[in-house]
Amino acid sequence: MSLLLVVVYRADALLMESRQVIGLAAAFLAAMLAAQLGWHGTDRILAWRERSED
Repeated sequence: MSLLLVVVYRADALLMESRQVIGLAAAFLAAMLAAQLGWHGTDRILAWRERSED
């Protein structure tokens, strides 16, 4: 019984740690995607403004 309890406790601790790592990776990917979209959006706005000035 105690072995089962230890296994469940360790599995729970591992899941908690993996959630933090997954959350950190997801936040990093979201920041990269936002930066990429922001860069392309700014580039398109500048190109559109240049065309409208011509």
